[in-house]
Amino acid sequence: MPDSTALQRLLAELTGQLVAIDSTNPDLGPGGAGEEEIAASVADWLRRAGLEVEVHEAAPGRPNVVGVARGSGGGRSLLLNAHLDTVGVAGMESPFMPLVREGRLYGRGAGDMKGSLAAIMLVGAAAAREGLRGDVIVTAVADEEVGSVGTEDVVRRLTADAAIVAEPTEEVVAIAHKGFAAFEIETEGNAAHGSRPDLGVDAISAMGPVLSGIAALDAHLRSGAGHPLLGTGSLHASVIEGGQEYSSYPARCLLLGERRTIPGETVDAVHAELEAICAGTGASVRLPFHRSPFETAADEDVVTALQRALGHEEVGGVAFWADSALLADAGIPTVVFGPIVGGIHGVDEWVDLASLERCHGAYLAVAREICA
Repeated sequence: MPDSTALQRLLAELTGQLVAIDSTNPDLGPGGAGEEEIAASVADWLRRAGLEVEVHEAAPGRPNVVGVARGSGGGRSLLLNAHLDTVGVAGMESPFMPLVREGRLYGRGAGDMKGSLAAIMLVGAAAAREGLRGDVIVTAVADEEVGSVGTEDVVRRLTADAAIVAEPTEEVVAIAHKGFAAFEIETEGNAAHGSRPDLGVDAISAMGPVLSGIAALDAHLRSGAGHPLLGTGSLHASVIEGGQEYSSYPARCLLLGERRTIPGETVDAVHAELEAICAGTGASVRLPFHRSPFETAADEDVVTALQRALGHEEVGGVAFWADSALLADAGIPTVVFGPIVGGIHGVDEWVDLASLERCHGAYLAVAREICA
């Protein structure tokens, strides 16, 4: 094992190599490079580090990399998960030119989550050298920033006895996070010239009671007791569109919004809430996409192993959704844990290298315990 200074240098070098590859999710806008180049780089690195490597297309042109440090037999398996894709780079001057300054590495994806990806790659390499009894499985997945087709494909292909999703958590051992449901509400009117109120029906005005209902439900949700680690669910309107010109009655109004959910809240209950808000307005409700909240027991082996590695028993939750929910839904005991970062999805994204080193040490300690 390299000393601390050497390990930080290795982490910075590998993170920088990953940041230098444009892996913008193509579903976030035209021109996104996607994951093919970075997947090829990660696969090659893992092969050279001694792992058994497979590359699978989770969707056309959207590869996952699965690297296995194969155990000698008789030990449990640990899956380490990080995503390859990033959000876009609007407003950034040099998004793919990694810069180290005052202990932080800057660049698109440095915090979310190429630093973590570098850390789990190095853990996979260490596991391959050490020859643990159980498998250490490194999954570098596509599309977490949009549809998570990558981790969906992973859980169809393999399983493990435990998993760590290396999303940045400020070094909090996160055993819960929120879910979400995207919703669409539409009201209909009757198009007519503004001079003919006898013919026109204003679809935008019809959305008024719906918006009031959303505000009231959000206030009600946030006044409740909530989850001990996550607080309460919430609800907000995100986009509204309708009409074509100032002199016409709008025939249609479409509202997009999001309901953030906590463990115990289901998509069926969310749909019923929205239907109740729209009762009597003639509005229609659709939920085109949703993801479950996540919670794992505080006494799961992967949680307690991580606590021992860190030297404390504190656990917490994070507000964002992560692929951990998909792993947990597939029956894999999962925890979310990652480094201190800043500027996520912004123009000044960074990862703290000392924190990344601590996370690497924790991941490796858990692998040695789980896979022994």
